[in-house]
Amino acid sequence: MRVAGGQGTGTDRLVWALEAIREASGRFAGVVERWGADGLDANVPSTPEWTLRELAHHLGEVQRFWGENVRSGDPGTPWGGKVAMPADDFLVGWLREATASLCDALAAAGPGAPCWTWWGAPATAGAVARHQVQEVAVHCWDAQAVMASPGALRQDVADDGVAEFLEIVLGSSADALPGVVTLRATDTGGSWRVAGGGPGRRQAGISGTASDLVLMLYRRLPVSDCIVDGDPLLVASFLALADTS
Repeated sequence: MRVAGGQGTGTDRLVWALEAIREASGRFAGVVERWGADGLDANVPSTPEWTLRELAHHLGEVQRFWGENVRSGDPGTPWGGKVAMPADDFLVGWLREATASLCDALAAAGPGAPCWTWWGAPATAGAVARHQVQEVAVHCWDAQAVMASPGALRQDVADDGVAEFLEIVLGSSADALPGVVTLRATDTGGSWRVAGGGPGRRQAGISGTASDLVLMLYRRLPVSDCIVDGDPLLVASFLALADTS
């Protein structure tokens, strides 16, 4: 796989990631607070198997896990503790504490600190921070979808999100792609080329805003919300390669 695009994970990128995590996490907690304890059974349209409560539990658990995982500093073993779920009346405060725990751990560790990751290399706190930006951005969009039509992802977050998805979520699975797929962000000018391990004669392109591209990659928006040119079957094969469950 060859990917053109992406961002570094140095100190400046960590500062950016922490700000983005805090901002989107605050908006997520705000949605939960507006619904209140009586509204937590509402279904999440973009993840219909989850209620808003379950989505909030998931995000809080994820942020607490990664905070403790970074603190443990062991690249060979994931943190094995348990996260207790709160009563509904304490959910908003619990979410805010989870975000603080994650961001404090990342800031204290620094971008190059080793820790376990499910994707392998780079197994660093900086890579965790970068992925957690996308985790909370997409789930904030999910939560906003409960109330109304959600807005676009923040442009800088989405632009990095395309590259991060291709590098981390898709990863080496792209080697099975029978051709070349190019993604183009119409608003940021970003371009990412993914080439499989074969001769690569089949070609396809997907164009849309950076936000639409990220949300399509995470199965939140249909492919039809973007512009596809070239081989549509190659696009379908490309999207089937990544496990977004």
